[in-house]
Amino acid sequence: MPTNEKKEFKLIALDMDGTLLNNQQEISKENREAIAKAQEQGVHVVLSTGRSLLTCREYAQSLQLSSYLITVNGSEIWDESGQLVERKLIDASSIEKMWNLTQEHKLNFWAVTTDKVWRDEFPEDIASQEWLKFGYDIPDDALREEVLKQIAGISDFEISNSSLTNLEINALGINKAKGIMTVCERLGISMDEVIAMGDSLNDMAMIEAAGCGIAMGNAQEAVKEAADWVTDTNVNNGVAKAISHWVLK
Repeated sequence: MPTNEKKEFKLIALDMDGTLLNNQQEISKENREAIAKAQEQGVHVVLSTGRSLLTCREYAQSLQLSSYLITVNGSEIWDESGQLVERKLIDASSIEKMWNLTQEHKLNFWAVTTDKVWRDEFPEDIASQEWLKFGYDIPDDALREEVLKQIAGISDFEISNSSLTNLEINALGINKAKGIMTVCERLGISMDEVIAMGDSLNDMAMIEAAGCGIAMGNAQEAVKEAADWVTDTNVNNGVAKAISHWVLK
């Protein structure tokens, strides 16, 4: 746990699914109020999510967030006015190989391009798209390990998860911590002045890099072990409780 609870934090980085959102994918009244109070104190609140801009922008707007958005695990960074700051793509040949694995093993998958989330369909011309992420949901542990080995043979990737049964594949060097570092550089904030909250392996890098890394009560055990502090669950306003404890004056 950080030694100085009264340290002034200037940026709160929030994962969405399993963290900010409850199990109905809603933001609770308590979480909304805590975020509003933090913003009133001049604290930047940044969504740092595996979701694409298409599936997180409405949440940011509903919270009246006035700062950056880190999307697709850091593959894209958007500024306060909604302009793209940075984008890191996965080459189409690697995507094609990962798509072939879904066919070979009959896997549930999703993939994110710059303008769409692909789930039950896939484009015939893979090279015509700009690819940001590929994901698999594989409940069978042995099969998931086998697919992980095969992915490692395709190329160097950043591999994480957003649940115990899935795999999330981004371009090498892309993670939420790197996204937050870029935002901090632009805002003149140090990583020591950041609080980061999350529940899954795709949150680990930012939880470890932040001045105060917070795991949700429902987080994966490895995330709790890496965190400085563990808050309540996503269904019991864990985000609001952490903001109240660490940030609000």
